[in-house]
Amino acid sequence: MECSQSKNMDFCTCTYEPCPRKGRCCECILYHRGKGQIPGCFFPVKLERTYDRSIKNLAAYYRA
Repeated sequence: MECSQSKNMDFCTCTYEPCPRKGRCCECILYHRGKGQIPGCFFPVKLERTYDRSIKNLAAYYRA
């Protein structure tokens, strides 16, 4: 499967501007998985902007 970065950018919600993986979902998921994190696109906008990509942070949001 070929990555369609330009199409993915229409849906990418990451606000981290110097991110080299923006629009490259496969790379993004692998990167964050390797760090024990969740990609920003799984977070609500307000929470995504905190850049706390931890599983704990996401779980706490949905528990509340």
